[in-house]
Amino acid sequence: MNEDLLTLFRKTGALLDGHFVLRSGLHSRQYFQCAILLQHPDIAAKVCGWLADNLREFDCDSVISPALGGIIVGQEVGRALGKRHIFVEKDEGKLVLRRGFQIAPNEKFIVVEDVVTRGGRVQETIDIVRAHGGIVSAVGVILDRSGQVKPDFGGPFVSLIEMNVETFAADKLPPDLARIPAVKPGSK
Repeated sequence: MNEDLLTLFRKTGALLDGHFVLRSGLHSRQYFQCAILLQHPDIAAKVCGWLADNLREFDCDSVISPALGGIIVGQEVGRALGKRHIFVEKDEGKLVLRRGFQIAPNEKFIVVEDVVTRGGRVQETIDIVRAHGGIVSAVGVILDRSGQVKPDFGGPFVSLIEMNVETFAADKLPPDLARIPAVKPGSK
């Protein structure tokens, strides 16, 4: 499946090469733009169906995701699992539960996201679920690019593919990367 997924990233133009600033603030030579991959409903259903298959063993009542990148993933995983999907979104720079979405006490959730580097938005989502009395059964992502330092979400962490993509602090760029203007292609 890893090769099938990489082929889909390349075929859709969702795997970019250049100089990118990630949401985490780190710099990278590669960028996975899942929105480009997931804009095709048939591909979104296939890829998120693979993720759902890897998450079926975990007991859940609902699926939750951080907006914006996780919304399509959450909707498709929820559909494949036959569960409702809700999302958290930014308000004044931090994620919050809005739009009348409710989390019942002891409701079990699977948190899903498109890409994880450091896992900050996933952790914020987990914190929101727990603050509302919910339980997180597992975390699932399409792409784990965290490398050697895996995020610890306090439970099972499932990814379709792991990529050890080099990342660099802004003040420690290699010369070849420093010569290329940086772009920030993801959501802000």
